[in-house]
Amino acid sequence: MKKLKLFNIFSNKYVDLSLILVFGFFIGWLVFHPAHNNKTKGEVNEEAPQTTIWTCSMHPQIRMDHAGKCPICGMDLIPLKQSGSATIDQDAVHLTPEAAQLANVQTSTVSKTVPVKEVRLYGKIEADERLLQTQVAHLAGRIEILTVNFTGESIASGQILGQIYSPELITAQQELLEAAKTKDDQPAIHEAAREKLRHLKLGDKQISDIEESGSIRNTINIISNTTGIVVSRRVNKGDYVTQGTILFDIADLSKVWVMFDAYESDLQFLRVGEEISFTVKALPGNNYSGKIIFIDPIIDPLTRVAKVRAEANNGSGMFKPGMFVTGIVSSRIGGNAEILVIPRSSVLWTGKRSVVYVKLKGSMEPVFKMREIELGPMLGDSYIVTDGLQEGEDIVTSGTFSVDAASQLEGKPSMMNTSSVNMQEMNGNGNFRTEMFKVSGNCEMCKERIETTAKSVKGVSSALWDIDTKMAQVEFDNRITTLDDIQRAIAEVGHDNGKYRSPDDIYNKLPECCLYRK
Repeated sequence: MKKLKLFNIFSNKYVDLSLILVFGFFIGWLVFHPAHNNKTKGEVNEEAPQTTIWTCSMHPQIRMDHAGKCPICGMDLIPLKQSGSATIDQDAVHLTPEAAQLANVQTSTVSKTVPVKEVRLYGKIEADERLLQTQVAHLAGRIEILTVNFTGESIASGQILGQIYSPELITAQQELLEAAKTKDDQPAIHEAAREKLRHLKLGDKQISDIEESGSIRNTINIISNTTGIVVSRRVNKGDYVTQGTILFDIADLSKVWVMFDAYESDLQFLRVGEEISFTVKALPGNNYSGKIIFIDPIIDPLTRVAKVRAEANNGSGMFKPGMFVTGIVSSRIGGNAEILVIPRSSVLWTGKRSVVYVKLKGSMEPVFKMREIELGPMLGDSYIVTDGLQEGEDIVTSGTFSVDAASQLEGKPSMMNTSSVNMQEMNGNGNFRTEMFKVSGNCEMCKERIETTAKSVKGVSSALWDIDTKMAQVEFDNRITTLDDIQRAIAEVGHDNGKYRSPDDIYNKLPECCLYRK
């Protein structure tokens, strides 16, 4: 009995221990057993790879699920690289850090500053019209002697320029000698004879010498009445002249005018009294300054420029009329108020629309979105922004075209279109063309004239001319106009291009800085 009881005791202990072990295994299975996989055998627990999308490098609106040819231009389609980052905005373009670095994409923060507009003007030195004089003959006669024989000779006031033989002078002297005999009895007649000789530009000493000597002079000296440079000689020795005939044109060059050509778009930045610094092409390395004293109120209808005049002292005579000059006026816009200013390199300008790429916040990768803005005046290498941006935003300032190209390839809004739908309508119909051709020109005035003329042709949506490469890029609807019409219009305002040469009469009326046929 004792053995049976002892066996029962041990048996109960083993049963209890077994139950504890079974319960422990069950709890461990619940905790550590992996979640049930609903996939059937042979299925891979990974997302199916994305289907490759094929597009055209020239027509990014084309989207196909297989390789082939572009239905518009026939070029081989290329695979479209899909962005791996999370989408912040469906219209934003995503770049990897490596791609942004390779494209040299750089950004800067939009800030306010006091804008200063530098207006560059071109012109030349001219004689001061107020200091131009003429030397005339004061009596009729024949030129016996000329002591000034060529244009450009310097003369001084009181200098003898030549001699005139005059019968009128001989008669007037005879009358004086006769009147001198009765000057005590008839002083009025004597004084009238002297006055007549004074009108012939004889001095009192000369008249008294004639009376004392009793001899008659056959010639009279031509005395200069001004100091300056002979700019024109109108007579030769032996010529017969009448009273009032112009003998010489004389210019006083102690002060000169500096005449600039100002394009009509620059006139808003110029004020009378403003300081203008200028350089003279014939005197390199030297800077000069003057003040604007006059702005022509009338614009030349052919060249579209107005004359801006400054005054410069020329006591040394180093400024010669006809010398080419380049002037710069630094004009503050809006007084001392601070205005939003962005670099010129950040703006993509199509003629009708100005766009920038703004960096979106909230992503570790470079994410940019196109935004249309309103621009004010251009300040050399920067623009004033009147609407569309806020201070503190980051915009692309380098590599802007690369970001825009990436946006086009992804079919998102870009410089040439506001949405992918518009681009499909535009390019899908094949009506819009982009062409490049060479156009001759020199300066910013040429750039504005060429682009304005091209865009004035009906059917042209955008026009850009590069001052360095001399290449123009135009986009136009070939249902409305042709490349031939655009090139002809540009030639008619003075610029040779790949097909048409500008007429000489139009070209010769361009401002000096625009003359490229040299």
